[in-house]
Amino acid sequence: MAKQSAIQKNKRRQKLVLQFAEKRAALKAIAKDSSRQPEERFAARMKLAKLPRNSSKTRIRNRCEVTGRPRGYYRKFRMSRLALRELGSNGLIPGLLKSSW
Repeated sequence: MAKQSAIQKNKRRQKLVLQFAEKRAALKAIAKDSSRQPEERFAARMKLAKLPRNSSKTRIRNRCEVTGRPRGYYRKFRMSRLALRELGSNGLIPGLLKSSW
């Protein structure tokens, strides 16, 4: 099991991303628009830099829903490889079969 503080920190980041998503998208659109004045684009970049760092989507870490483990993460199942293997072996994941030969 992962540290609870790391899991909670990641959850706070997810909330911040949702909170600032529209504002970030608007400022990024202005900053990338080549038809605008350079001063206006620079001002948008400066406003973007003043937003909280943790409101950036790239700061979110994919973590296992079961254990909170950050490594060996399968996006399709939203689980780590260890939790996936354990639940798959017990037959708790529909459509997943443990191969044997």
